[in-house]
Amino acid sequence: MKNMTTRRQFMQNGMAILAAGATVPAFLDQTVLALDAAHDGSRVQKPTGKDGKILVVVQLAGGNDGLSTVVPFADDAYHRARGAIAQAGKDVLKLNDHLGLHSALAPLKGMFDDGHLGIVQGVGYPNPNRSHFRATDIWASAQPDREAVTSGWVGRYFDNACPGCDPHTGLAIGSSLPLTMQGERTNVLAIERPEAYRYLGRDRRAFEALNHATTRPSSLVIPNTMAETTRYRQKVEVTPAAQLDFLERTAMDAQVSSDEILRLASTHRPAVTYPGNEFGQGLQTIAAMIAGALPTRVYYVSMGGFDTHAQQQQRHDRLMATLGQGLGAFWSDLKASGNQDRVLVMTFSEFGRRVQLNASGGTDHGAAAPMFLMGPKITPGLLGKHPSLTDLDSGDLKYNTDFRSVYATILQNWLETPSKPILGSQFPTLPILRA
Repeated sequence: MKNMTTRRQFMQNGMAILAAGATVPAFLDQTVLALDAAHDGSRVQKPTGKDGKILVVVQLAGGNDGLSTVVPFADDAYHRARGAIAQAGKDVLKLNDHLGLHSALAPLKGMFDDGHLGIVQGVGYPNPNRSHFRATDIWASAQPDREAVTSGWVGRYFDNACPGCDPHTGLAIGSSLPLTMQGERTNVLAIERPEAYRYLGRDRRAFEALNHATTRPSSLVIPNTMAETTRYRQKVEVTPAAQLDFLERTAMDAQVSSDEILRLASTHRPAVTYPGNEFGQGLQTIAAMIAGALPTRVYYVSMGGFDTHAQQQQRHDRLMATLGQGLGAFWSDLKASGNQDRVLVMTFSEFGRRVQLNASGGTDHGAAAPMFLMGPKITPGLLGKHPSLTDLDSGDLKYNTDFRSVYATILQNWLETPSKPILGSQFPTLPILRA
């Protein structure tokens, strides 16, 4: 095992691990033969990290008000229902004669005009749930019919497309890994900020020494057949010390990872000035990772504050400014680094808001809402039909597009993997991506 320099190399050299000796833990021994083939045939980012497709998932946590984001300014029913917070046609960024973007979303309107923004209207699912926690789990897992969920749709993508893949394949900005990114067999990274992702244990020099390559003794022979492998396994003795040795090397690999992430974040010189808020800084970190060719296929960042039950107008105005400025800076930075053609950005929120303004000048938990898709490969413009504001489901908008069809389209036409094993059923794909 001293010949294995990092856990990353372990993941990338499945057969070679069989020559490592008695320090291979038993829980790894069962899967080691599959790792080499899984790595070679994976549908994830190529090793260079310079030419694979990338998905950036943006969560609008709290339930974004779709009617204040994509505004049906020409609909009389909208003005009757929204009263004081209704936005007039002169105050929005018009997309057509009926709909307009919130005035703070000028960067997204520019992308719309350039053909790089698609707006999927009326997205939801049958029998919508209006609990923040349950609805978030539904969108994250893509499993509305399961009460207890243990994995997310992106995590299952990693499980199916890349078993045993490098943890860098997915990266979430935050203090914990969101359910969306959690797989049953695959673990990816979550970092709150690059400088915090560090090994802080004792005796760092000893851990660093574990990462130094050595020459493999000639006496070690790699098994070439399954029979040889079986005989070899029978000689392997798994001890507590061996397992600790493996965990130490795994910890060291986290240190190597953190060094690389911190280097990319500190050396990246963005072409634009990002907002100083948490959302903007998270997007800046993602842009640095992409520009630095980190082998990451899916990034995840969340922006909170959308639960606008009271005094919504000013709060939502600020949220839209944060969203527009952050995504605008991110996209300009991607263009400057030449990476925009291989990036797709997708926004989602766990639900929209109710049509009728409440007595506190806000809106309560609703159902269907729009999703934004950003990138040169998306079908630009307004996609799907805007929900009716008079034909409602107990006061909520009726959905026109199942969110799992959006996921299926992204999985099949962007991430290039079958969607049925991940989503559990074959949902219809949508004309939201161009070949």
